[in-house]
Amino acid sequence: MTKTSLVIGGGFAGLEAAIQLRKAGLEVTLVSDRPFLFIYPTSIWVVTGERSLDQVKLDLGDAARRHGFTFVEGAVESISAARRSATVNGAEFAADHLIVAMGGDRLKPRGVEQTFTLGGAPENVLRLHEALDALLAKGSGRIAMGFGGNPKDTSAVRGGPVFEVMFNVDTLLRRRGLRDAFELTFFAPMPSPGERMGKKAVGAIQSMFDRLGIARRFGKKIDRFESGGVVFEDQSKLDADLVLFLPAGEGHPIVKSSDLPKNEAGFVQIDAGCAVPGFAGVWAIGDAAALQGPDWRAKQGHVAEVMARVVAGNVRALEAGRPERESYLPHLGITCLLDMGNGAAYIHRDSVKEQMVPLPVVGHWMKQAWGAYYKASKLEQVPRLPGM
Repeated sequence: MTKTSLVIGGGFAGLEAAIQLRKAGLEVTLVSDRPFLFIYPTSIWVVTGERSLDQVKLDLGDAARRHGFTFVEGAVESISAARRSATVNGAEFAADHLIVAMGGDRLKPRGVEQTFTLGGAPENVLRLHEALDALLAKGSGRIAMGFGGNPKDTSAVRGGPVFEVMFNVDTLLRRRGLRDAFELTFFAPMPSPGERMGKKAVGAIQSMFDRLGIARRFGKKIDRFESGGVVFEDQSKLDADLVLFLPAGEGHPIVKSSDLPKNEAGFVQIDAGCAVPGFAGVWAIGDAAALQGPDWRAKQGHVAEVMARVVAGNVRALEAGRPERESYLPHLGITCLLDMGNGAAYIHRDSVKEQMVPLPVVGHWMKQAWGAYYKASKLEQVPRLPGM
C-alpha cells in the first residue's frame, strides 16, 4: 500500500516538501489557508510599485496539478502529533507522515498596530505601498524602518527585507527627485543590526547608510509605537510619518497549543534529520522548526527548502528500511541577494567563510530574474537548476 503524507503549510518549506515527497512515491496532501504561495523575497517591489500582488503569487492548485499531489485550502484548527493528524475546517486529516511547515507568528510589541509591516498576510505589503504612495504625494516626510529581535530564539530575526525596502525607497525617492525632502532613519534594538550576515556585509551596509544619508538609531530597545513614531526604552522618541517595523518571529499559535515538543519561543523541536523526537513519522521544517546550529543561524527560504528535501530523503530511506539519515545542519548558511533598487549585493555566510560581492545595476536584474525563475521552476515551466 502506498504510504501517505500530510504537509501543513503552503510556503517555501511546504511546497518543496510536497513536491519532493511526491517524487519519493508517497501520496501527498498539502494544506494551506490560502490558495497561493506568496513569494516574500520579491514582494519588496510591491512596496515601491514595481510589482503587483498577483505577480508575486504562485497558484498552489496549479502546482498540485503539475506535480500530482492533492491541495486542500483551509484553516488548520489543531494538530495532533500523537495521531499524525490535523483538523482542517472541522475535518480531521491523518497520514503515515505528518510534516509541519506552517511557519510561525510575530511578536507584538505595544502599539505595533500603529506601524506597517512586511510578511504575514500579503495585504500588509499592499497597505505599506498605499501608505508610502500617499506620503510621497505630499512631497515630504519622515520615514522610519526597523526590525526587532527575540531573545528566546535568535534565529527568528529577519532584517534583510527591511534593509532592502529602505534601499529601494531611497532609490525611488532619488528617481523622483524627492530625496532631499525626506528623512530616512533605520532603527533596531541591537547595537549592530545585520551582524549575522557577517562583518563584511554589516560594515558595507552601514557605510552605505552613511553615503546615502540614512540616519541610524541602533542599540536602543523599543518600548512602544505611537501614531507619530517610535518610543525607545529610555523614552526618547523617533518621530516619523510612516513606520515600517518587522517584528521577530515566535511559534505559531496552533503549534503552541499542540502536543508537539517546543522550545521556549514556541518552535517545534527537531533532530538533525528534521524528525520530531518522540513522535515517529512526524517532521517539522522551515520557520515552524527550532533550528540548531551557530548563533548566527537564520530562518531563510533556502534553508526551508533544504529541510524539505532532507525530510523527503529520510522518509524514503525509512520506508525502504535503510538506516542512513540526512541532516540539514551541513547546509546551514545565510545566503541572499540584497536588493537596493539600482543594484544588489550577494551575501553568503557559512561555517567556513563570509562573502559579500557588490553587483551594481545587474544585481537588481538578477533578483528579478530569480523571482521569475522560482515561479516557473515550481510549475515545471523551466528546468530546475542544480542547487536552486
